[in-house]
Amino acid sequence: MGILIGLEHVGHEWPGKSVLEDQTIGINEGERIGIVGRNGDGKSTLLEIVGHVLEPDAGTVTWRRNISVGYLGQADQLADDDPVRRAIFGDVPEYTWASDARIRAILDELVGDLDLDGIVGELSGGQRRRVDLCRVLCHTWDVILMDEPTNHLDLAAIECLAGHLKRRWPAGEGALLVVTHDRWFLDEVCEHMWEVHDRRIEPFEGGYSAYIQQRVERERQAAVMEERRQNTLRKELNWLAHGAKARTSKPKFRIEAARALIANDPPLRNPLELKRLAVSRLGKQVIEMKDVSFTYPGGPHVIDGVDWLIGPGDRYGILGANGAGKSTLLALMTGALAPTSGTVKIGFSVRFGFMSQHLDALAEKDDWRVLEVLGRYKRSYLVGGKMQSPTQLIERLGFDQRELTNFIKDLSGGQRRRLALLCVILEEPNVLVLDEPGNDLDTDMLAVMEDLLDSWPGTLLVVSHDRYLMERVTDDQFALIDGHVRHVPGGVDEYLRLLGERDAGEKNTGPAAAAGEPRADGPSRPAAAGLSNQERRELKKRFDAVSRKLEKTAGEPERLRAEMAAVDASDYTALMAAQEALDACLAEREALEDEWLELSDRLDLD
Repeated sequence: MGILIGLEHVGHEWPGKSVLEDQTIGINEGERIGIVGRNGDGKSTLLEIVGHVLEPDAGTVTWRRNISVGYLGQADQLADDDPVRRAIFGDVPEYTWASDARIRAILDELVGDLDLDGIVGELSGGQRRRVDLCRVLCHTWDVILMDEPTNHLDLAAIECLAGHLKRRWPAGEGALLVVTHDRWFLDEVCEHMWEVHDRRIEPFEGGYSAYIQQRVERERQAAVMEERRQNTLRKELNWLAHGAKARTSKPKFRIEAARALIANDPPLRNPLELKRLAVSRLGKQVIEMKDVSFTYPGGPHVIDGVDWLIGPGDRYGILGANGAGKSTLLALMTGALAPTSGTVKIGFSVRFGFMSQHLDALAEKDDWRVLEVLGRYKRSYLVGGKMQSPTQLIERLGFDQRELTNFIKDLSGGQRRRLALLCVILEEPNVLVLDEPGNDLDTDMLAVMEDLLDSWPGTLLVVSHDRYLMERVTDDQFALIDGHVRHVPGGVDEYLRLLGERDAGEKNTGPAAAAGEPRADGPSRPAAAGLSNQERRELKKRFDAVSRKLEKTAGEPERLRAEMAAVDASDYTALMAAQEALDACLAEREALEDEWLELSDRLDLD
């Protein structure tokens, strides 16, 4: 396995910030590498340097002779006057690529809805992105460099892209270097990880999950070493501060030792956290949709006959392809859009907190400074038992003090989204509606946001193509398919299966399909299926409680068996007590499992 691209003592600095310093690392044949790190730490810069798009300030980047490298940047370089087919294939004759089944599959998945003779300048931003992605995937490369390839792709297209990249080269051949915040994609495709932080590149073995495990272990070891160093530091500083009063000087070697400890104090990485803020009281009724349909003038039904009851504390994720009508559905649910037919009832006490994918709340504030935006809210909030100002809260979400005077137009995409999310929460809503909240956020900030949403005490509605985020923060997922909303208990996997069945021409044979109107009612089926909405909600709450208890006690039998194995074999009393504890635990879990199955059957059958 030879090296394809090598970086030697590479360094680069942007005005006011150094992102890489004296880094040496290589890309070998057969490697599939994911690059992660905080926004602004240099991930895209590193990719541009590797691809010879950007010349580093120091060091060299060497490509092995005669290799070909394909590069997908965040911004495309397509010519507006070119037809789509020329933007993808250049001067390659059509008979060459049209006979390749692999290329035809890529075109069908990514640009099947586009006219290949259409002009690039007439495409939307998302369509241009898919054309640029096709340009890279449809050619032969030894190395592919990709910066946020999943942007503007829906779940089905992301899964297709992952499958293509996994099959693209035989084992031990080719190389992939990808910057993305999609953690499922990193786990599915990558076998190595590079973390860019504090001006260096830190390699990890395995995909994203393995990287997180290794990172936690390294940080644990570093914390142990730092605790020892801090103990020594405290002793030295204490000695310097409380030496004998009669002394006019202290031994020089002790002073130098203390100064050395202080000088070696490593810079802290930004602690990112935001604990629960207060929310307004939420009544029993939240949103009730009855036979809701919506049609844009001159167009087909976007939403067709939806019945849906959303109660307090419900945490729902909404899945759907690009253009399926998810944002329209959110607008109907929040009262921002009136239905063409049917009714939407919103509870009297409901206070919506809505964050659109285009960050509409900040759209007209480009010339405002961050401090001016935060100045519109209350001066203090109770967070974790302490009063915190909005500026303190935004700093806990990764903003530096000096960034608070920046104009909104000068913020990065990730900074704008963090600010928008905080502004929504500072309104103290009780129903949080998030449309693509993970866009532009790095993996660390996504974890922070998920932790925040985990403790959200109100109702939560999320639209996202990030399956990791979706399945982490919501309890139930619903799919918007052909204008209808249906419950998908199996989450993203079931949704993708349903799409595959639809595309293959298969049809459901159940009563809902025969009626032609699959519906969502609470967390499950149509209201006419036997249970009232209230009964269904109670069943679902009990089902969730039993599921949590099963998860919480999953390791108990093994723990009790280990304790019993450690008991002295001659101590019969202790052995009997240990056996009784184990039997009680197993009986409790068996009862929970029986109840779980019963509740599951009732929810599925009704």
